[in-house]
Amino acid sequence: MASLFLAAHDAVPVAWVVPFALLLLCIAVLPLAKPHFWEHNKNKGIVATALSVPVAVWLLVGPDHGGHWLEESLLDYAAFIGLLGALFVISGGIYLKGSLAGTPLTNTGFMAVGGLIASFVGTTGASMLLIRPLLRANAPRQRKTHIVVFFIFIVSNAGGLLTPLGDPPLFLGFLNGVPFTWTFRLWGEWATVVTILVVVFNVWDQRVFAKEERDRPGSQLEDVQQVAVPLGLEGKVNLLLLLGVIAVSYFVGGSTALSPTVQKLAQVAGYVALVVASLKLTTREVRTANRFGWGPIVEVAVLFVGIFVTMIPAVQFLDQAGRDGRIALHEPWQFFWASGVLSSFLDNAPTYKTFASLAVGVLKLDGNLGVLTTTAAGNALLTAVACGSVFMGANTYIGNGPNFMVKAIAEESGVKMPSFFGYMAWSVGILIPIFVLVTFFFFV
Repeated sequence: MASLFLAAHDAVPVAWVVPFALLLLCIAVLPLAKPHFWEHNKNKGIVATALSVPVAVWLLVGPDHGGHWLEESLLDYAAFIGLLGALFVISGGIYLKGSLAGTPLTNTGFMAVGGLIASFVGTTGASMLLIRPLLRANAPRQRKTHIVVFFIFIVSNAGGLLTPLGDPPLFLGFLNGVPFTWTFRLWGEWATVVTILVVVFNVWDQRVFAKEERDRPGSQLEDVQQVAVPLGLEGKVNLLLLLGVIAVSYFVGGSTALSPTVQKLAQVAGYVALVVASLKLTTREVRTANRFGWGPIVEVAVLFVGIFVTMIPAVQFLDQAGRDGRIALHEPWQFFWASGVLSSFLDNAPTYKTFASLAVGVLKLDGNLGVLTTTAAGNALLTAVACGSVFMGANTYIGNGPNFMVKAIAEESGVKMPSFFGYMAWSVGILIPIFVLVTFFFFV
């Protein structure tokens, strides 16, 4: 056991990767195996603490740079949870009241708008803003499962590829040196996947709508038009606060005048100020109408503090393994599918950082993740990791945070959602062929 605490050349024994793997395994399995235990954030905190504290102690007393790694990771966590918390609270103060008629054209419009704004208000913000009006618009319809499934594909995942605000993996990359505007270069991959999904959804929804017209007495179109209520927006001040989030992320996060530590602390301070402003300026009635609650963001905060600590040895181990040639991943398509498959079953944010760190090691570069953007080979591998992590987070309910949140809201509204494996049947049948095309278009 003594060898586990050796610090020669900051080598990381593989044993210290185990807590990270166990925590991700708990996140994937316990919601299915022990749902009553896992539904309490207190129990999630106990699991995260039990697995992360030993790692934190080892980092402080073991590797020469362990304390520095821990400090950097906790600062990343603070900025990361600050951004998610700000987007969650501010979007929870925007209430889109009323509804449109749930026709295929209207539903397609929801998907297209959501796929666009997700990159700027986050997949969580866009999902929480649009899912309830979409469900209200389609309330009279009998077959609605496909609408929610495609919503998860497009709005809760693929739409968030264009900026670091869009999806947690990309923001984690930004915190680790990837330029804020670097993700704009992914517009081709984003446009390809979102466009294909929106077109497929429109064709699918038209067929379902037409079948209901034939099967049901009366006019389906008249039913959905009768529930249409003019749209209105409450909590408009939060739109300005969302611009504030973008400003803090870009101007403070991208500042070269501040040290990395001061930079991240300033980001956190900015996000907290925006959260306080949103809570002060938004009426209680608006948040009640949105069914706003703190549970989801508390859950993310509890789990991710454990993830950010336990993933430190995993990231360092993979970086070294890449340099030593122990992991045979070299081509962009390999990184796309490897990061994507793991993002399907594990949270996509740590998966992104893990494989991006591996890419740094494989290319034998020195520096943070941003160093990948300085070479053509690095850009290719980072693009593959970013796309795999964001796109394939849609493959299962557990791949990305908004997936389960949308599922829960839909079920509260009476929509019969598929089981864990039933949902995978949808994703395998629809998403995997699209990802195969993406592979040949962009990564081969």
